[in-house]
Order: sequence, then structure tokens, then C-alpha cells
Amino acid sequence: MPYTNVFLQIKENLQIAYRQAIDSDERLDELRKAGHGKFVAIFTEDQGFTESSNRFLPYVQELVAEFDIMQNSTHVAPETLEKFVKKLATLLQTLQVFKLSK
Repeated sequence: MPYTNVFLQIKENLQIAYRQAIDSDERLDELRKAGHGKFVAIFTEDQGFTESSNRFLPYVQELVAEFDIMQNSTHVAPETLEKFVKKLATLLQTLQVFKLSK
């Protein structure tokens, strides 16, 4: 498979995103209990996600599902991979900003 090394890196980043999403979602629960965090979705449609949630984990799950499809495909178009990597980067950057905003 031509993207073996890229896929390994993506898998590592998805694992990081998953762990950070769990922590961030717990923090969002605390903020909601305190009367904050009254938003409908973390990302907008123009950021590439089809999911719409006020939690991070559903976005990670969307990316994992897309990644599974790519891994099982015999051919992955470079544009598809690029779009996926941009979404993953957006998620990781947002998680990082949220983590630092304590």
C-alpha cells in the first residue's frame, strides 16, 4: 500500500485525538454543569465534518470511520487523503486550544 507510513501516523494521531476528546468532553460536562458551554456544535459544516455535536468524541468517531474506509480501499485518491488530514489537523488543533484554555 502506497500510504503505509502515512496511515501509521494517522492511526497514532487518531489515538491521541481519542484520548484528548475523552478528557475534553469531561471538561465540557463540567462547564455545562456550571452553566457554560451552551453551543450546538464544535465545528461548522465548512470545516468538512458531517457530524454535528457539542462533544468532541463524535468527530473522532467520524474520522475513525473514514479512516477505516480508506484503509480497506484498494486506491485512495490524494485529494481524499488531503481532505482527511485537514479535518484531523483541525480536530487536533481545536482540542489543543481547548486544553490550554483552562
